Amino acid sequence: MLVTSKDKPLIVDLDGTLIRTDLLYESLLLLVREKLYFLFLLPYWLFRGKAHLKRMLTRFTTISVQTLPYHQELLVWLKQQRDHGRYLVLCSASDSLNVQLVAQHLGIFDKVIASDGLVNLAGAHKATELVRTFGAKGFDYVGNSSDDLYVWAQAHAGIVVNASERVLKKAQQIIPIVQIFQSPQIELKDCLRVLRVHQWVKNILLFIPFLAAHVLITLELTQHMLLAFLSFSLCASAVYITNDLLDLESDRQHPRKYKRPFASGKIPILNGLVLAPILLLSSIAIGVLVSQEFTVCLLIYFGLTCAYSFFLKRVALLDCMVLAILYTLRIVAGAIAAEVPLSFWLLSFSVFLFLSLAFIKRYAELYSSEKMDGEKINGRGYMTSDQSLIQQMGVSSGFAASLLLALYLNSENVALLYHKPEIIWASIPLILLWLSRMWLKAHRGLMHDDPILFAIKDKASLLIGVLFVGVFYLATLL
Repeated sequence: MLVTSKDKPLIVDLDGTLIRTDLLYESLLLLVREKLYFLFLLPYWLFRGKAHLKRMLTRFTTISVQTLPYHQELLVWLKQQRDHGRYLVLCSASDSLNVQLVAQHLGIFDKVIASDGLVNLAGAHKATELVRTFGAKGFDYVGNSSDDLYVWAQAHAGIVVNASERVLKKAQQIIPIVQIFQSPQIELKDCLRVLRVHQWVKNILLFIPFLAAHVLITLELTQHMLLAFLSFSLCASAVYITNDLLDLESDRQHPRKYKRPFASGKIPILNGLVLAPILLLSSIAIGVLVSQEFTVCLLIYFGLTCAYSFFLKRVALLDCMVLAILYTLRIVAGAIAAEVPLSFWLLSFSVFLFLSLAFIKRYAELYSSEKMDGEKINGRGYMTSDQSLIQQMGVSSGFAASLLLALYLNSENVALLYHKPEIIWASIPLILLWLSRMWLKAHRGLMHDDPILFAIKDKASLLIGVLFVGVFYLATLL
């Protein structure tokens, strides 16, 4: 097997090689999240050249290099090379200000070569600079992309990292490849995690209005509701992708979320930037087939979720209110799609119920943050000392939802819809039991940070849910 020469400098690419991401897209997403109004300057910056764009993005954003998804296997190998006396150079097309921060954090590189705001050090420009500095065939190069083929053509030996089969074959044709570091292949489960298909179960709320109104199920109504479900699901996936992209830094510091495809670098950020608008446009196109009013409701939902992703989720208490409204909007959209009147009781009950669940979500995050000795949730407006207050407000909201259900059972609507309305009283202790149990689990630190998904996987919650639905069914049937 060929080996690299210890007397030759080892040049290491950064984006997509040493890190499983691209600092250009990382900086762009930070700018969108923190200084959205600067987007209007992007065309001007790009007009002055890609290197200028990178420099301006670097000036107005601060990347947390400590949390970047480094290629750990490659990093271990580089440290071994360093221990054997190799001269290591970090060479990147990213802006030098960011590349210097990475080099300082890792502490293994002797020199940094990067874009300086005037020259975009990629492809042929990088090859020219390395030949000028070290001479033709005077260095070994670690890279990953088709742009690196220009550099490998001038190098003594090549190390390929995270490359496609096409790039690897071309590299092998022009230079001896002495080491290959392969990344895990993207699997179907990774794509499903990006789309958050498991979250689509929340859109079952769309079916509640027409079921509660006891509307006769027809083929046309079924088609409308399925289209509405698909439309909301695609929209939700677009929102989740956008949220994941904007939350990269926070997710990388979370005990579980750091494994998400974008945060871990398993799926490139660019894929998400392309996929999110495609999903949104598809969602709107399907929504138009349902009705114009439904499409308006869908756009309101999307707009509110974007506002939540950009800044509302960092506002304490308001974030939980918005989450409750977003769940309730699904019920509103379902009523519009089914063309049934909205029930005051159903809307009131859902707002208080989902507000309680939103508080459970925040309480669980605060509990996890406290266990890690953190004072504040990353990307949120809460302190760990807020736990008791959040718990009180959440439990109160849950009991308020139960009270509204009890008041509903004494209304005229119940007598019109159910033959045996007295049977429905059994639903009150069931909802109280379920909410109390959810809060008990959260208090004991056993709650997933998404209570809806926890309930779906929890056998006791599923049993209570079946009994709850069964009570209403018996009251109708008898």
